[in-house]
Amino acid sequence: MTDVLLVEDDPLLREATQLSLERYGYRVRTAADGHAGLARFRECAPDVALLDVMLPRLDGVSVVRRIREVSRLPVLMLSARTDPVDVVLGLEAGADDYLTKPYDIPVLVARIRAALRRTTEFTETGPPEDSTLLRFGDLTVDTASMDIHRAGRLLDLTPTERKLILEFAAEPGVVLSRTTLLERVWDYACGGDHRVVDVHVLRLRAKIGHSRIVTVRGFGYKLAP
Repeated sequence: MTDVLLVEDDPLLREATQLSLERYGYRVRTAADGHAGLARFRECAPDVALLDVMLPRLDGVSVVRRIREVSRLPVLMLSARTDPVDVVLGLEAGADDYLTKPYDIPVLVARIRAALRRTTEFTETGPPEDSTLLRFGDLTVDTASMDIHRAGRLLDLTPTERKLILEFAAEPGVVLSRTTLLERVWDYACGGDHRVVDVHVLRLRAKIGHSRIVTVRGFGYKLAP
């Protein structure tokens, strides 16, 4: 059974979301503030975390930063605020995705499943003999083990970041639109906020080299071949 950590200070929304997710077969652990959320995270080692942005005692952005210090589990931010600054702060802190309140439970479940699929892809790897190495200057992408090295050093990437670089590496020099990346990496059937892509590309550039991913203004991004 998949363990979900839900950190939400609104008691009605917290209970309603918990009951709905449990009907989908998830085991849901809850907390009402940031400090309690971190304590629950350490206690139950969840498979995925859902964090409200505006939490008492310790806000959601600070919570995701603390989680990222020790874990790569998928983190989804939940927010009633649509200000771009709030969205970007959450993603830059290490969140994989975000949902704006009020959200539909089927949409939330779809996002959880997509995040868990990305994580599974990078924990159930193929045998070393199936390895295919792709080289881009000092960057090496192993499509079997999902390991990414820069100048011989193994990079510490989240599953979402690894999935993103694999999409670029599969088509070096080809411009991939933000919509295409949302569909392939985040499993968005349609639409989606392009800021999710932009922030993750910025985070990925900081790790693999800023010149490695090129912005094609008005179209999208490409990996420098």
